[in-house]
Amino acid sequence: MTKAHTIYGKLALILFLLLAVGGGLAIGFLTAPGEWYAGLAKPSFNPPNWLFAPVWTVLYILIAIAGWRIFEHHRGGWPMKIWWAQLVLNFAWSPAFFAAHRIGVALAVILTLLATILAFIATAWRQDRVAAWLFIPYAAWVAFASALNAAILALN
Repeated sequence: MTKAHTIYGKLALILFLLLAVGGGLAIGFLTAPGEWYAGLAKPSFNPPNWLFAPVWTVLYILIAIAGWRIFEHHRGGWPMKIWWAQLVLNFAWSPAFFAAHRIGVALAVILTLLATILAFIATAWRQDRVAAWLFIPYAAWVAFASALNAAILALN
């Protein structure tokens, strides 16, 4: 591996981190839960609000690293295309739920996101198992968030 390749690889990782972590946190900030969300009925398994930011920060780091790993070795393949699709869906959920107050639309978005995450794991598994494993906590959290979204829809 050449020095230039190493520098470009590190730069690419930084860009993936800025995109995933920065983008996710920016969208979270711009669509922060407000009075509307506070007034919704929530299920008993709803976690405390303070938990979401640290969990999503860690997940966005894992998402970025997985995307970077795939980009470095298989940038034109299905895993990379699916990685981009999951990021778009991920970034679409908060505006649908918190900004537009469309709980049902948000549920459709998050269920599609979960399917896309699982598709990424399945397709990345053959090319980069580390990248696939990095998405396992993400899949678990989004499955939980899907159940939470569905419960909130049912209660409201």
